[in-house]
Amino acid sequence: MELLSFIISKTNLSEKSIQNTLELLNEDCTVPFIARYRKEKTGNLDEVQLGEIVKYKDQFEALEKRKKAISKSLEEQEVLTNELEEKIKNSQDLTTLEDLYLPFKKKRKTKAETARLNGLEPLAKIIMSQRTNDLEYLASKYTSDEIKSSAQALEGARFIIAEWISERTDIRNNIRFQLERFAVIITKAIKSKIDDDKAQKFKDYFDWNESLQRIPSHRLLAILRAESAGFIRIKIKIDDERAISKIENRIIRSQNECAVQISLAIQDVYKRLLFPSISNEALSIAKEKADDAAINVFAKNLKQLLLGSPLGEKRILAIDPGFRSGCKLVCINKQGDLLHNETIYPHPPQNDFKGAIKKISSLSDAYKIEAIAIGNGTASRETEHLIRKIQFKNSLEVFVVSEAGASIYSASKIARDEFPNYDITVRGAVSIGRRLADPLAELVKIDAKSIGVGQYQHDVDQAKLKKSLDTVVESCVNTVGVNINTASESLLSHVSGIGPKLAENIVDFRNKNGAFSSRLEIKMVTRLGEKAYEQAAGFLRIKNANNPLDDSAVHPESYGLVVKMARDIEQKVLDLIGNKGLLEKINLEKYCTDSVGLPTLKDIIKELEKPGLDPRSKAKVFTFNQNIKTIKDLREGQLLPGIVNNITNFGCFVDIGIKESGLVHVSNLSDRFVKDASEIVNLHQQVIVKVLEVDVVRKRIQLSMNYK
Repeated sequence: MELLSFIISKTNLSEKSIQNTLELLNEDCTVPFIARYRKEKTGNLDEVQLGEIVKYKDQFEALEKRKKAISKSLEEQEVLTNELEEKIKNSQDLTTLEDLYLPFKKKRKTKAETARLNGLEPLAKIIMSQRTNDLEYLASKYTSDEIKSSAQALEGARFIIAEWISERTDIRNNIRFQLERFAVIITKAIKSKIDDDKAQKFKDYFDWNESLQRIPSHRLLAILRAESAGFIRIKIKIDDERAISKIENRIIRSQNECAVQISLAIQDVYKRLLFPSISNEALSIAKEKADDAAINVFAKNLKQLLLGSPLGEKRILAIDPGFRSGCKLVCINKQGDLLHNETIYPHPPQNDFKGAIKKISSLSDAYKIEAIAIGNGTASRETEHLIRKIQFKNSLEVFVVSEAGASIYSASKIARDEFPNYDITVRGAVSIGRRLADPLAELVKIDAKSIGVGQYQHDVDQAKLKKSLDTVVESCVNTVGVNINTASESLLSHVSGIGPKLAENIVDFRNKNGAFSSRLEIKMVTRLGEKAYEQAAGFLRIKNANNPLDDSAVHPESYGLVVKMARDIEQKVLDLIGNKGLLEKINLEKYCTDSVGLPTLKDIIKELEKPGLDPRSKAKVFTFNQNIKTIKDLREGQLLPGIVNNITNFGCFVDIGIKESGLVHVSNLSDRFVKDASEIVNLHQQVIVKVLEVDVVRKRIQLSMNYK
């Protein structure tokens, strides 16, 4: 099977779109570049559709690699027939391929192999022919020093028959079908562990059963985590009698003594080989689907978080709050550079409330602070209360900022390289301030798994998770665009065509030669060749450049086209920028060619209207209910302002200004049926929720958004 036909069979995309996309991928073009600047070639496919092509391309290549390895092994064994070779060639999935290989796979010494060595295979063939009744006499002919009796000979023959049955693809597929349709996952607590404190969060699964096909991904992952921790045992169950009967119906054609032996072999192989193997396979497939669902939720959340509202270039006073250790203060300028840091102690045990107010007030004046960022961890509410007591000379906006992953960043090599002379508390506070200014630029420095916007991130396939999250980060960075003169190495490394080494080279060039003044200068960076320039240039912005298009998403390959548009209406390029009236005069169809069509031309006009416009909305101030300080202050029926801080398959979690976030179950998100919580809410969305239930002991809060 060819790659093109394989992808066509897996998607609803046109053959031409797939073919052209594959050609671009083979030319080392990135998905963001293809999606943005090669719309005519792909038929205007978006990043999700392009991602599907990449996924199935990878699957096909993995399948082909396995086919070659299996074919080579079979050739070495001298068992590769033309028929078998054709079946291997036409296999479209790894399961089918491995079933074909199973009879020839090198095995450990099995009961069947021992029986063969004892000369019992001819007896097994006679039994499978089902043409004789005198098995006792026949079996006696196969006795030897190792095989002492007819019964032992028949047992050995059954082991061989069992192996033949276990290797039959049709029988394996039938059991797969029954597991897919009817399998139930059953859990039982390990009695010696049920009183363990850590086991209590899994107590719902101490005695549980549910259809394996219909179990929600989060529940399966929770059950598997509980099993891994040693708190429960898991069993997969189907109707064994029915499954065995279906195997018998496929094999047994008589009612003689041979049928009895075959029936015994079937029962043996089902319990010893078939069901254990294929039920594990079914559980593995269910786990893979659960992984995919969890990774998909994580990716959606990460995208929303990375594209969170930036405050923009402001002078910020950031506070990493604490009690005994004090509150770390830092002042950063519009570029995010650290200007000043110190520690105040407004909270117990020191209680230097007045001194803290005086210090914050004086620093705000001295550094002309425009906004204050407060980390949302320990002592956050108390610190926010302190800030709101201060009478500032100028109006300041106060924001509570998520600290998720800040400790990971502050201890990282990136943080040490940025701030070699400061400890982790200072680095953490700077990160909080920078997150307010530009969440994307700061969060790309942290391993996405550590940001805390998903569930079971440590339980899912780690390679698949990393690939998915890396794709999201790349997409977000290129959607927003990057100022090449201020971006960190971390941010630059995610730009299409750049990567870590070129990002380092760009920063080195910038440090030695000063700011870039044009996109053409980017080509002077060491090892940044024409291909990397082609892939990256449209996503790199240069503020105040001589050519105004250098601060836009218009690709340099289209600069000549924009010049021609301007000349045709007797204007300069600079006159077109931001001038909707002039841009509407341009007849786009006049500029269509074989390589440039209306999709690209419309993108160019849209970009000229608002060049370099950040697609993200600006950060907004949010205030929690000041009377709610702990979970004990909550009462059923209260309406409270909150911020969505995590979205899962079963609902969303809302920060209502205390340590514990509340859960809005998917059934309480709306007055209509909701399948996916992300249909209703977005990460960091400001909402009003109603308190349904408070469990102080278990620290659980049930909320609702459906209260009108």
